[in-house]
Amino acid sequence: MSTLPRAIRNKGIFRLTEARALGLHPEQVRRLTRQGHLTRLGRGLYTAASTVPSEHHTLAEVAKRVPKGIVCLLTALRFHAVGTQHPREVWLAVDRRAGIPRIDFTPVRVVRISGVALTSGIDEHEIEGVTVRITSPARTVVDCFKFRNKIGIDVVVEALRDYRRLRKGSVDELWRQADQLRMTRVIRPYWDAIAS
Repeated sequence: MSTLPRAIRNKGIFRLTEARALGLHPEQVRRLTRQGHLTRLGRGLYTAASTVPSEHHTLAEVAKRVPKGIVCLLTALRFHAVGTQHPREVWLAVDRRAGIPRIDFTPVRVVRISGVALTSGIDEHEIEGVTVRITSPARTVVDCFKFRNKIGIDVVVEALRDYRRLRKGSVDELWRQADQLRMTRVIRPYWDAIAS
């Protein structure tokens, strides 16, 4: 029988402040870590030692460190299985006015956004007990066009082609996102070329 409280066992990845809210003193957390019941993932970040990391474990860790961040672009393409990209870094969108997040356990590529881009086409996924904000497939494709100079036009065209071919979302949703982010005129010629 584990001495780990049930609330912590079922928590997934958690911060020290969350453990405190559940009635665990920081010294208890340190002791449970030394005894092998908890695993320290990084400064102030823990998980039950019995937790098996999922394929998207890194996204859960990043989301815990930067809760207002939005997983986007190449990382979102990978999450949605659109295209063939395998990014070495996590692409993360943050508010233009926000400070630069400090993440030392994995490379992160920060993209600054503002206005409607902070709310439009953002889905929430539960990964290892952590709510991770990720751009929807349609929004991801539109973002690829918006940031085409950062990721390359070949990646953009592949994303658009796969979105259509694999039916990752509706055509209406793609154009709604394009309209919201003012990318309709940019996307239209590419859409017409692959649709013909």
